[in-house]
Amino acid sequence: MKKYDVIVIGAGLAGLQCALRLGKQGARVLLAERKLSLTEAVHTTGIFVRRTLEDFEFPEGTLGPPVRHVTLYSPARRAMMLESEHEEFRVGRMGRLYERYLDECIGAGVEWAPATRYAGCAKDGADSLVHFETEGTRWATRARLVVGGDGANSRVARDLELDSNSEWIVGVEEVFADVPLDGQPRFHCFLDPKLAPGYLAWIVHDGEEAHIGVGGYAKHFDPLRALETFRGSVDGSIVDLSGARKIERRGGRIPVGGVLRRIACERGLLIGDAAGAVSPLTAGGLDPCMRLSSFASRVICDYLATGDANVLAQYSGKAFRARFTSRLWMRRLLAEVKRPALLELACGAMRLPLLSSLAWHVFFGRGSFPDMGTQAHLPASLHQHAR
Repeated sequence: MKKYDVIVIGAGLAGLQCALRLGKQGARVLLAERKLSLTEAVHTTGIFVRRTLEDFEFPEGTLGPPVRHVTLYSPARRAMMLESEHEEFRVGRMGRLYERYLDECIGAGVEWAPATRYAGCAKDGADSLVHFETEGTRWATRARLVVGGDGANSRVARDLELDSNSEWIVGVEEVFADVPLDGQPRFHCFLDPKLAPGYLAWIVHDGEEAHIGVGGYAKHFDPLRALETFRGSVDGSIVDLSGARKIERRGGRIPVGGVLRRIACERGLLIGDAAGAVSPLTAGGLDPCMRLSSFASRVICDYLATGDANVLAQYSGKAFRARFTSRLWMRRLLAEVKRPALLELACGAMRLPLLSSLAWHVFFGRGSFPDMGTQAHLPASLHQHAR
């Protein structure tokens, strides 16, 4: 039976980033994904913020044009215009980005297992015995570590007896091409507790694609019906969809409870949504995803080189949660706002000089996941171990 240093479950952005960095450092890595193609059933809008764009490299042709303008709408659709001197956002062409990262993974020696369902893992001496099913065939292999990049409702988390997400919102959006752009690329955000309870509705139009979506707590709304209502309310006023071509529909759970406390043990660890690496307030997960995946790869490399399980102790969500305390409180507050009139008052207050900086900071501030280093460090002994 073949044995790997690391098996990464899930080839979303987190899994691809972690596998790529480990492969480049010489680790024996298997990357398993239940989908046959990474371009199908994409879940995320793919909005990358300036801090991510500055600190990470992206393959050419995988990002849309930059966005510097934001319009925030109150429940009564009163608009507050925000502008940054920087290129604050770019929308990833996620299917294309995933494919490019996958090519880089394979080039770095990562073994690729598409259309492969994770069926569980169990402790087997110092290793884990990991079970899969591919096209109806069950098989198993061993690994020193299992990495769960399998989303908000992670099965790897349960099998490794790590923490699991318990709070999330649900988002759904449609992506359109051939939508005329009037003015500059713009990020439109709509606050309306009836339309999107506990979160917001959005339009991101960068001149190449228009993403129209809604998100909120599932127990308070029907996402598909809300999306249909929202799309109808903005068509012809904010966007012109008369000649638009719908490319795809996306949707899924977004954990908003903050980074989980226990995200690592001697058998493996969690990354991305599985670790709760999403901003509780904005529900932005791409920057935390990339930073935590980078940190995870560094910790894994140190562990593989030394065999010291204490190395994994530094990969603890407890150290990260303090960074998000204020955002967790604001998330709780936003979740309780169910009356449009209250949110209307809050939006009006944000137009005052004293509070306008708060809105600016939410959209353009650089505070995000703690930067644990974008480059994974590799002890020299790992090269000998891995090869």
